[in-house]
Amino acid sequence: MTKAIGPAGDPPYLRIVAGIRQRIADGELAPGDRVPSTRQVAREWGVALATATKALTTLRLEGLVEARPRIGTVVAGIPVAATAATPAAGPARRRPSPAPDTEQELSLDRIVRTAVEIADAEGLSALSMRGVAARLGVAAMSTYRYVPSKEDLVLRMADAAFGEESYGADAPMDWRARVELGARTLWSLYRKHPWLAQLGSLTRPLLVPNLMVHGEWVLSALDGHGLDPTTLFDIHVLIYSHVQGLAVHLEMEAHAEAATGQSEDQWMDSRAPALGELVESGRFPTFTKVVGAFGDGYDLRLDALFEFGLKALLDGLTSIVEGQEARPQAP
Repeated sequence: MTKAIGPAGDPPYLRIVAGIRQRIADGELAPGDRVPSTRQVAREWGVALATATKALTTLRLEGLVEARPRIGTVVAGIPVAATAATPAAGPARRRPSPAPDTEQELSLDRIVRTAVEIADAEGLSALSMRGVAARLGVAAMSTYRYVPSKEDLVLRMADAAFGEESYGADAPMDWRARVELGARTLWSLYRKHPWLAQLGSLTRPLLVPNLMVHGEWVLSALDGHGLDPTTLFDIHVLIYSHVQGLAVHLEMEAHAEAATGQSEDQWMDSRAPALGELVESGRFPTFTKVVGAFGDGYDLRLDALFEFGLKALLDGLTSIVEGQEARPQAP
């Protein structure tokens, strides 16, 4: 539900800052408690992610909250006075920042893992080099000694995420079972890290080694069945597009929910009048018949749709892959 806190004339981000200040002052959020994430703030106050990010950044700059490694953003160690509950009372007293990690404790691996945690929790749009440094408790420019830019960091994040799963020596030998394993493994990674599907398109693929591991797995499953190179690679691309094409909606839905404050079901309920107009127009009889046949409405389940599509794809491809083996080879 959208909050209305602070003077109406204040910018939205200041009203959010005032609301979280008040929670801290009232003891609703105690020192060490996690504060709402960017997405939670956006959903609760009905604002864009950029506005939510600005509000949390303001709270960090004022010393009311702090980033802690492997925990997230929490209320700072010293409770804020009740007099700092509104913007009119002036900014909260700044308190000394916690002692930063030493350079010896900072590493490329920690930076990448922290960035992945931020993207998993708040989306890729919430990721910044400064935010990663704050989460690690180091100086803002320290991360640049290990990663030259955000773009390079995102590539390293993707490579690390795709590298979380691999294929053992006891994997199935049948081509179809191997392709199914490869597709399901990728799907599980996109499920775990929804932002991954946003990074590359079919026409401009993401070229990182650990994604190539999954591509190599599917290609090797299709190889040796008499397919010409173009057909073999087309099948590989088609299977990958099925996985990524569905996975891209995972992050899109999370972003939409945070931006609108509505769940998928709530959004559909709010569009009921528009849907009713389409049905009652008489222009779409088949659509009307099918929609009318749903007892409790249509439940879009991405996991079930992934499995249904994968089976349909492989059923259709079986005659192509296995049919080539049956054809006599030219001398």
